[in-house]
Amino acid sequence: MQKIGFIGIGVMGNSMVRNLMGNGYPVFIYTRTKEKAEDLLSEGASWKPSPKEIAEEADVIITMVGYPHDVETVYFGDDGIFAGAGKGKVVIDMTTSTPTLAKQIFEEAKNHEMDALDAPVSGGDIGAQNGTLSIMVGGDEKAFNKIHPVFSVLGNNIVFQGEAGAGQHTKMCNQIAIASNMIGVTEALVYARKAGLDPEKMLASISTGAAGSWSMSNLLPRVLKEDYSPGFFIKHFIKDMGIALEEAKKMKLDLPGLALAEKMYQSLAEKGEENSGTQALIKYWG
Repeated sequence: MQKIGFIGIGVMGNSMVRNLMGNGYPVFIYTRTKEKAEDLLSEGASWKPSPKEIAEEADVIITMVGYPHDVETVYFGDDGIFAGAGKGKVVIDMTTSTPTLAKQIFEEAKNHEMDALDAPVSGGDIGAQNGTLSIMVGGDEKAFNKIHPVFSVLGNNIVFQGEAGAGQHTKMCNQIAIASNMIGVTEALVYARKAGLDPEKMLASISTGAAGSWSMSNLLPRVLKEDYSPGFFIKHFIKDMGIALEEAKKMKLDLPGLALAEKMYQSLAEKGEENSGTQALIKYWG
């Protein structure tokens, strides 16, 4: 079995590591706060004190961190992945980051005779737990085929999108679609309550028809329970929307639905909801 290095043990990374170990892969982990990794260490993961040492030990290095600047540090820092690089290794950034940075990582990997894939995911905490993530991959197709068995442990919708950066561009499409959809599903719930409907009965009627969506089926039930815990943080969603808007600007493309969603979520973050899940958009209406 290939030795896997995993950097970033957050809401999704934790479950992804668990799935890899459950399928027999030896996994070495690093995160900035070691306490967050204690459960995984007790279950058999091995700790390394830096991304550099992860890269020295592992055959495949997966990163799942917060922001593009975190990705840059993890790969290019003094104790980063490329400081411990080795011929034939594969690096996979599963963070939602920028296409430009994905291309930089790809080019630097080539300089070290390594392969690099950008492979952001969709599916939230539920998809990570169940190993049913959608994985959007950019980079070299031969490297993609080589790593496919690893991806298949983490997801069940795994599509090679094209050259380096294509995975990140595809994730931007995903986030653009979710952004406007989240406005729609939460507005529907606000309307139902104002009209005196039973929200659960309303959802039973519309969630399996043309209005149905993943967000409606998986996130609105949490809203009804007043559960705003993060399957995906608002602060990270704002980051993603910002990337998408910046990429759209470069292409001279106007995306008014995305701009509205970013504005609404930004107003929630300013009220202290940045660490809530994206379903907390319902609080925009008070």
